[in-house]
Amino acid sequence: MLRALTRALRLTRPWRRLQARGCASHGAAGDPEIQVRALAGPHRGITEILMNRPRARNALGNVLVSELLEALAQLQEDRQVRVLIFRSGVKGVFCAGADLKEREQMSEAEVGVFVQRLRGLMNEIAAFPAPTIAAMDGFALGGGLELALACDLRVAAASSAIMGLIETTRGLLPGAGGTQRLPRCLGVALAKELIFTGRRLSGAQAQALGLVNHSVAQNEEGNAAYHRARELAQEILPQAPIAVRLGKVAIDRGMEVDIASGMAIEGMCYAQNIPTRDRLEGMAAFREKRPPRFVGE
Repeated sequence: MLRALTRALRLTRPWRRLQARGCASHGAAGDPEIQVRALAGPHRGITEILMNRPRARNALGNVLVSELLEALAQLQEDRQVRVLIFRSGVKGVFCAGADLKEREQMSEAEVGVFVQRLRGLMNEIAAFPAPTIAAMDGFALGGGLELALACDLRVAAASSAIMGLIETTRGLLPGAGGTQRLPRCLGVALAKELIFTGRRLSGAQAQALGLVNHSVAQNEEGNAAYHRARELAQEILPQAPIAVRLGKVAIDRGMEVDIASGMAIEGMCYAQNIPTRDRLEGMAAFREKRPPRFVGE
C-alpha cells in the first residue's frame, strides 16, 4: 500500500506535452476509433476522448482498447489536462460493452489475455491523475458501464442513457472491474442485485440510486449529458490543480483502508501540497480579496 501511495504522490516527475491530439492506432478501415481533443480559450484544461466506432456501437475491441491505452499513456503526462471527459461520437450509445463478435473468434487463452487488457484499461482510467467524467448520452452496457464506473464522475441522459452490468444474461460475469467498483459505489447488496439480475437502468433511475452524479433531460442533438459534463468540468477548472489531484489520491487510496490509515494518507497528501505555489497564491488571494490565479505549481 505504501509503495503504491508513493507512486501516486510522485508529482515531481517530468511532464511531457502530448505530441498529437489523435491516435496512431487505426481500425480495419484505417480510421481511428477515438479522437482526442484539447479545448481552448475559456475551456482550456478540459480534454475530451471521443469514442467513435459506429458500426460496432463503440464496442470494446482490440483496436479501441489499444487506442484508449495509448491516449491515456500520453495524457497522464500532460499537466495541461485538468479534467478528462469520456464521450461518444455515436448518437444513442456511450459504449455497448465488450465486442462479443470479435471475442467469438478468440481461443480461450486469447480471451483471458484480452480481458486482462480490458481490466488494465479500466485501472488506467481509475488511476488517471486528473478528474475524469463519463458523459453517457446513450447505452452503457457491460464493459461500457465498467468504463464509466472507472471514472470519477458520471453524467447521464435521464431517458436515453440505459446502463447495466448485463454480463450474466450472456453467460458471463463482469470482468473489467464491475464486481469491485459497483459495490464500492452503491453498496454490496444493491450491487449484487443488479449484477445477479443483469438489470438495466435509465439515467434517472441510476441517479436515484447514486450510480451517476447528474441526470439531465435529453436534447434534440442527443448530447445533453455531454453538455452537463462540460459544465461540471468548467466548475473544476478554476480550482488548484495539484490540490484537486491530491484530493483524488487521498479519497481513492483512503477508501481502500481503515479510517486511521486513511487519515495517514490524507496527511501525506496534505504535506505534498504545503510547498506548492498554488497554496501560497490561495492564501494571498484570500487576504487581498481577489480570485486566485492557480498555475499548477
